[in-house]
Amino acid sequence: MLSEFDLISRYFTRPARSYIAQIALGVGDDCALLTPAAGTQIAISTDMLVEGRHFFPDAEPFTLGHKCLAVNLSDLAAMGARPLAFTLALALPAAREEWLGPFSAGLLALADSHHCELIGGDTTKGPLNICITVFGETLPGQALRRDAAQAGDDIWVSGTLGDARLALAGYRNELTDQLVMDAEQHALAATRMHQPTPRVALGIALRGIARAAIDISDGLIGDLGHILARSGVGATLAVDSLPAGPVLTQQTQAIRRHFTLAGGDDYELCFTAPADRRDAVFAAGQAAATAVTRIGSIDAASGLRLHDADGAVLNLQLTSFDHFRST
Repeated sequence: MLSEFDLISRYFTRPARSYIAQIALGVGDDCALLTPAAGTQIAISTDMLVEGRHFFPDAEPFTLGHKCLAVNLSDLAAMGARPLAFTLALALPAAREEWLGPFSAGLLALADSHHCELIGGDTTKGPLNICITVFGETLPGQALRRDAAQAGDDIWVSGTLGDARLALAGYRNELTDQLVMDAEQHALAATRMHQPTPRVALGIALRGIARAAIDISDGLIGDLGHILARSGVGATLAVDSLPAGPVLTQQTQAIRRHFTLAGGDDYELCFTAPADRRDAVFAAGQAAATAVTRIGSIDAASGLRLHDADGAVLNLQLTSFDHFRST
């Protein structure tokens, strides 16, 4: 049986990467040491993933390792921050090598692709719980904050929405006469749920262009609502312009609207930008190899207004995920 320190040494300790000059000391001491580059700010975010709440008990460990870091990198993307490093706090029922091997492989593969170094953390025995704190670097005055949206801004989203929620519907046996999906479609949708793509390159490309941003984790209407509340503004959305995922596009209009508006686990960016910066937004999307779609506008009047393709008002009673209200 692996000891705590054997576990850390075998699966989570590596030589420091030379491409991250800001890391003065990583895994192995009481604290890690980061040295911010001159003229930069450090962006910090923490996310916790709990078995049975955020992922299924039989979740494949490689994709779980990917996802637990991806959701943190997505927070950095929403601030326009470049990843630097992260810590990992891991509670495990048992130190099983057949689980730790693929979990650490999925985690560190994504870390390497973003030049983000594991610099410390903690392990203990207990119900499976994964907590990551990520550190990024941005420029003063260029962070994409939630409180910066202004009336007249366009509202944009990256990528596509809703396929992750569609995959969850399949796992929950929510398929009905209105929601039909075969095994191949479900497997395709499930890749969006288990291996989201953090839009780090887009977030960085939007610095100096976008005003406010947030990553879509709990559902578009709820997450956009945080921007509206913090900025003291309202919004109008063209619901039928929302970019549905490739599997979701095959569903009924009602289901497309529901899952693009209130589905979770998309980890796309929702952001606002001045209307006269549309060409710059499209250029940022091209530079980041990420599709961007204009979906509405920021209004001076509070509240969220939903319109269909013809401009008619939609009265959709939808809510996003909430950990203490959702089951």
